[in-house]
Amino acid sequence: MDISTRTIFIPGATSGIGLALALRLKSAGSTVIIGGRRTALLDRLAQEHGVSTVRIDTADPASVLTARDEVLAQHPDVDVLIAMAGIMAAEDVHSADFLATAERTVVTNVLGPIRLIAAFVEHLQTREDAAIITVSSGLAHTPVAAFPTYNGSKAFIHRFTDTIRLQLADSSVQVLEIVPPGVRTDLTPGQAEFEHFLPLDAFVDEVITLLQAQGEGPEILVEAVKPMRFAEVNGAYDQMVAAINPGL
Repeated sequence: MDISTRTIFIPGATSGIGLALALRLKSAGSTVIIGGRRTALLDRLAQEHGVSTVRIDTADPASVLTARDEVLAQHPDVDVLIAMAGIMAAEDVHSADFLATAERTVVTNVLGPIRLIAAFVEHLQTREDAAIITVSSGLAHTPVAAFPTYNGSKAFIHRFTDTIRLQLADSSVQVLEIVPPGVRTDLTPGQAEFEHFLPLDAFVDEVITLLQAQGEGPEILVEAVKPMRFAEVNGAYDQMVAAINPGL
């Protein structure tokens, strides 16, 4: 995949993996538009990094369409959508109190990407060479006990991505899936300090290399995620679940 001449919209890219990926793609030569909810933060990122920005709240269907119209008015040559939006919150299903967190997670992690893809898919099919890139997780394949809805939401994204790839095979739109392992970001409290997680820069370095190579298939799998991704296939599921859920 040529990442030097693209025009890329990345909602949910104001921090963490999304921002790091956006800056790396911009440095490779692509035009990058970052989306997020906080206008003050977007203004600061635009000033510091020279990226275009647009306010978007993927939990609000009207906001998604408004952002789509703004992005395409300013950048009619958009040819890549990277659906980054996601949250991760612990739940305890022993009590019904987990429901509010679960619903919020589904709205952000499942409905958000669906709304983004629905908003841009018709435009992307008008481009000669386009791509939709989703972001799932190794936890879609090997779950960690504290985050049941997050795990399930990423499993949905994995299978949804597989399926729209089949439908869009007759179009100009390539469908890819980035599958992160544990990465040192602020996705959950203290996560940036987890020594057993992959450093953010190392993760993005490997993702960029894999995007450029695109020789191993439509899933962008860094080496660190492969034990989780293929645990069930390799007959190591129980061992991997035990490894990432110590004490259970």
